[in-house]
Amino acid sequence: MAIEIKRIHKSYGSKKVVDDVSVTIPQGKITSFIGPNGAGKSTLLAIISRLLSADGGEVFLNGQSLHNQKSADIAKQLSILKQSNHINLRLTVEELVAFGRFPYSKGNLTENDRTFIDNAIDYMDLGEFRHQYIDNLSGGQRQRAYIAMTLAQDTDYILLDEPLNNLDMKHSVQIMQVLRKLTTELHKTVVIVIHDINFASCYSDYIIAMKNGKLVCQGEVDDIMQSAVLEQIYDMQIPIQEINRHKIAVYFRH
Repeated sequence: MAIEIKRIHKSYGSKKVVDDVSVTIPQGKITSFIGPNGAGKSTLLAIISRLLSADGGEVFLNGQSLHNQKSADIAKQLSILKQSNHINLRLTVEELVAFGRFPYSKGNLTENDRTFIDNAIDYMDLGEFRHQYIDNLSGGQRQRAYIAMTLAQDTDYILLDEPLNNLDMKHSVQIMQVLRKLTTELHKTVVIVIHDINFASCYSDYIIAMKNGKLVCQGEVDDIMQSAVLEQIYDMQIPIQEINRHKIAVYFRH
C-alpha cells in the first residue's frame, strides 16, 4: 500500500468540492487523476499533500495517518509540484533545484545536499542550463527544472498537478517519458492530475476518475479506457481505437 485516502470531504460554503472519496494509490506506479473541470482532482491532491486541510476523512501514507505527522517529516516522504509553481525570485536552475533540499538543509547546504542537487540536474538533462535563470528557459525546460527540484527533495512519492499545462506536444511527451523513468528506474510513486486522457492512457499504470467531487471509477488503464466508462465520466461519446497496443480516445470525431 502506498497512499490510502479514506472518506475525504472538502466543501466551500454549500459546494462539496470533494465528496466522500476513498481510494488507494498503488506504490511504485504512475497514477493519473482524470475528469472534467471542477471534479475535485486538484483539491484532493492538495489535501493528500497537506497543502489543504480536509473537512473530514484521513490520508494514510504507508499505513500512518498524515494528520499525526509533522510537516517536516512529510516533506521527506512526499513532494508536490503545484499547477501555479511560479517563484517570484530571479533564480538559476541550480538555485531552484536547491530549494528541494530545504527539508534537510534548512538553507545550509551540505556536500550531501549538493550531490542530490547535481544528480537531479543531471537526471533531468539540465546540465547546460544549470547557471541560466529560470525565466530565460522554454516552458518545457522550466518544467523539467521544477521536477528536478522535487527530485532533489528525494521523496518516494511525487505529486504533480497538471504538469503538462501550457506545454506543446513535444515537451509534454518529454515530461511524461521522464515520469515513466522515475517509476521504472528510481521506483518512485508518481501521482498526476492530467486533462489529456490519451497521455494518461499511454503512460499511466492506474487511473482514478472523478466527477462533481465524487469518485466515479478507478482501475488499470484497460479498465478505464472504454467508451462506456469514459462516457460516464465526461458525458459524451468517446470511441476508442487501439494503436501500438495503446487505447486512444478519438473524442474529436462524431
